[in-house]
Amino acid sequence: MFLYVSRFRHVFVGRRSCSCKHISIGEAMGAVTSSMAAKFAFFPPNPPSYGVAVEESTGKLKMTEVVQREDVDILKLGTKRGTEIMAMYVRNPAAKLTLLYSHGNAADLGQMYDLFTELSLHLRVNLMGYDYSGYGQSTGKPSEQNTYADIEAAYKCLEETYGVKEEDIILYGQSVGSGPTLDLASRLSRLRAVVLHSPILSGVRVLHPVKRTYWFDIYKNIDKIPLVECPVLIIHGTADDVVDCSHGKQLFDLCKQKYEPLWVEGGNHCDLELYPEYIKHLKKFLSAVEKSTVSKNGNAPSTDQIDKLKHRNSRDYRRRPCKHQEEKSRPSTEKQEKPYTSTDQRDLSRATSMDRNETSTKSIDLAERTNNNLNPPEKARNMFV
Repeated sequence: MFLYVSRFRHVFVGRRSCSCKHISIGEAMGAVTSSMAAKFAFFPPNPPSYGVAVEESTGKLKMTEVVQREDVDILKLGTKRGTEIMAMYVRNPAAKLTLLYSHGNAADLGQMYDLFTELSLHLRVNLMGYDYSGYGQSTGKPSEQNTYADIEAAYKCLEETYGVKEEDIILYGQSVGSGPTLDLASRLSRLRAVVLHSPILSGVRVLHPVKRTYWFDIYKNIDKIPLVECPVLIIHGTADDVVDCSHGKQLFDLCKQKYEPLWVEGGNHCDLELYPEYIKHLKKFLSAVEKSTVSKNGNAPSTDQIDKLKHRNSRDYRRRPCKHQEEKSRPSTEKQEKPYTSTDQRDLSRATSMDRNETSTKSIDLAERTNNNLNPPEKARNMFV
């Protein structure tokens, strides 16, 4: 950590002595560190996996390179920081709740399209997914602050365009998407629930298990999760070699409203959707929160619901330790994530076993399509995804 800070300090002091005398060292460090962090944290697919066109007959936007569906709206949303982001809204006529999904750092909507439609179907929810600034066909450049504005634009669209109430929204953040998810969740008191999928404690903590939060850190989830009032479900793989599962465990410990977590035995960073317990546990969680009610004072679910969602010390949680110790350092800022191995016999057998574990045979399609569609986006080339 000392070398990390010293390296940046050397760069900033040099710049300040030449032409930036009116800028403090702290301000310069903040600006450049934020820029450097963005380079490590964001890897939008290049070229984007999809295009956008206008349907001549209706004047509506449509995505190219994907199967066109009547239940999917393609949207272009303006943000308060001046960018325009692409979003997709999947309708489910049986839905009572809406999922606002923030994806990982190496994906775009084209690559998440099939997964989003499958999740909407199997979980019986409406689903809004969006691309961060600089991703897919969204304008601008990716940055921490831009992602906060991006999720706010998507949330505002749900409220104003689709008439969705705050208490009917579940925020879902995958990996780096846990950053904008928790930032928004920490500021909303009537949310129905939050799901964190392979989340990070903070950017710097992916590199090294530091004990304090530094001013130049990004996505300070460790400081924001205690502010979240609604039930939180955390899903993490015990063999995650990009973001150690100790991140998920510590975030769980800091939750106000704990729901039974899912530690996926042997699960890595990008393959959790292939495990039958993933969709099964999500269904269980959504069924519980769907039956919950938000109190009239707007602060968290009712007392009865909190009791129902109280964490149960399951065998899985006690017996499935993380792959690494909580304090083990991450080896490198340029650690590459292993791509999916769709031909792996273990994954095929797990996907096949969904037939026996799920009442609907469509759950096999979810595992297989997830495998096919998530291969490209989550080949992480850095420390965050």
